[in-house]
Amino acid sequence: MEPLRKEAQFTGLVTWLVISCVVAGVGAIASLEAPAFYSQLARPDWAPGAGVFGPVWTLLFILMALAAWLVWRRGGFAGARRALLLYLVQLVFNGLWSWLFFAWHLGGAALLDVLLLWALILATLVAFWQHSRLAAVLLIPYWLWVSFAALLNYSVWQLNPQLLGG
Repeated sequence: MEPLRKEAQFTGLVTWLVISCVVAGVGAIASLEAPAFYSQLARPDWAPGAGVFGPVWTLLFILMALAAWLVWRRGGFAGARRALLLYLVQLVFNGLWSWLFFAWHLGGAALLDVLLLWALILATLVAFWQHSRLAAVLLIPYWLWVSFAALLNYSVWQLNPQLLGG
């Protein structure tokens, strides 16, 4: 397959960054009151402070967009349809989590969402590996962070049944 022109590659990079930033923005809207709500929650000793999440998620969304772009640039969407559809589907569950947990205070539903997200990220990582090993490697920090987030979600939900549903 012939490589994409530089202009098309740049446009593709911007597009994947915009898609990822839109999802980050959707999650951020749901998280406007997150620092105040998070401070009210009983948390395990190993839980990070509220100020950690923004910088970590910013870096992860950039890495995710770069990974999607690396897969896309090898032949466009048609050349990696399954891998890129998995990426887009996992983004939906990523954006939904903030609404479930922070906006709607549904700890159990958020846990189910993050567990499904975890599996979707792993499937995306495996699919990306077939197109670009670097792209797959760029998703590993995201998958590890979501692993941590799932444990934190479970712990906080169990510690706060009155605020996050029983």
